[in-house]
Order: sequence, then structure tokens, then C-alpha cells
Amino acid sequence: QLALVETLAIGCHAVDRARVKAGDNVLIIGAGPIGLSAVEFVKVAGATCIVLDMNEARLAFCKERLGVHHTIAAKGDGSEVAALEAITHGQLADVVIDATGSNKSMSYALNYCAFGGTLVYVGITQQEISFLQAPALHRRELTIMGSRNAHSRDFARIIALIEDGTIDT
Repeated sequence: QLALVETLAIGCHAVDRARVKAGDNVLIIGAGPIGLSAVEFVKVAGATCIVLDMNEARLAFCKERLGVHHTIAAKGDGSEVAALEAITHGQLADVVIDATGSNKSMSYALNYCAFGGTLVYVGITQQEISFLQAPALHRRELTIMGSRNAHSRDFARIIALIEDGTIDT
């Protein structure tokens, strides 16, 4: 269990930075280890968790093992926004957490944000990120933030959540 604490802490820190709360629609892009750790803390916050990934097996894992009710298959054809709108009744996501490290995903992620939404970059890329949809950033009054690693308080919280059974490792 201790081996998972650092990975869980990174997801925890991203969710905390975004100030996720009950009732929020949260889209997590990327169902790798960091994205999956963010799923756990979105659930702890009482928010609606939606996962977007290009790997169908990862999406199935999210549904079957983590209890995620809403997943979206990334096809790269624009259908992802329509799928998100269907899930959120046209509102999009209050918080988007991009855990991919893909500059293409990171450049497009703001399109999933609702008015007044927050976009958190957890994944790291060495490539340039461009905002071709920059007017959406301004028009929707979005907040963009980075999140890296975690704080010591995150580690203590995670250990307590594992010990009390809130997070099943």
C-alpha cells in the first residue's frame, strides 16, 4: 500500500488545487496511474467523475473496478465534446484534469471546460502547448493551473484514507 502513496498524492493534490466539491462535474483526461489516482479523490469529494481516454480497456477498468459511471472514448473527431455535453446536460466540466502529458490533449483540453471552469495540468510535456481556441479561454472565464507532485499534508491524508478504508488499494 505504501508504494501507491506517492502516485495517489499526485492525484489528490491536483483535485485539491482545483477545489473540487460535491456536485461538480469533473473530467479526467488520461486513465493512467495519475489519472486513476485523481478519480479516487474526485469520488472522495462527492463530485461526478467522467473519464476520457483512447484506450477502451482503461475505460472498462474505470467502470468495472473504480465505479466510474461516465466514460468517453477519445476518437479525435470532435465527438468527445458532444459526449461530454450529453453527460453534463450541455454544461461541460466544472473541472478538467489533464493527466496525459500529451501536448495535443493539453492544447485541446480547454474545450471541455464549462463557464467559470478550471483546467489543471498534471501531465508534463516538453513540447509546446498552443491555445488555438484562445477566445474560449477568455469568453468562458477559465482558470488554468499546473499541479506537480504533492505536499506532505497530502501524504498524511492519503495514509489516513487508506487506513480507514475510504480508498481501497
